[in-house]
Amino acid sequence: MNLYFFNLIHSLAGKWWILDLIAIFFAKYLGYFLILAALILILKEKKTQNKIYFLSFTILSLILSRGIIAEIIKFFIHNPRPFSVLNFKPLIEANGVDMALPSGHAAFYFALALPIFFLDKNASYWFFGGAAIMGIARIFTGVHWPGDILAGAIIGVLSGLLIGKILPEVEVG
Repeated sequence: MNLYFFNLIHSLAGKWWILDLIAIFFAKYLGYFLILAALILILKEKKTQNKIYFLSFTILSLILSRGIIAEIIKFFIHNPRPFSVLNFKPLIEANGVDMALPSGHAAFYFALALPIFFLDKNASYWFFGGAAIMGIARIFTGVHWPGDILAGAIIGVLSGLLIGKILPEVEVG
């Protein structure tokens, strides 16, 4: 199933140069715009207490998802990346040849989107959409399997939910 969906998405790579460039942009650079947008949304909050809360919520979610859970799983599960298994050159470079599961990018950016959901639901759709597009682009470029992206997304969302339960609530607005 993983191979089927990988082939479905990755088979489009190399056919149209503009599609390759778009996928490379989404896979490598979209995340910087999401981080900047999240910081702007958080710093736009009027109450200092809300700024601190959402900044803490975001940072702790990112540390838990990408820095702890994803790294622990990668330590125990050595899942090779698609380009290693299928022997092709990916469109972008990957961090760690044999550490594909879970996707650290998906864990990070879905964990980033969850605090934004509680801060600004309308803006969060852009963040979740951006994280999903980034995941698809990382499959397209050949550095992740679909299962890696799905696992990272689940880790990111669950990490954000856990941190949201641990932190004391504040009034938004």
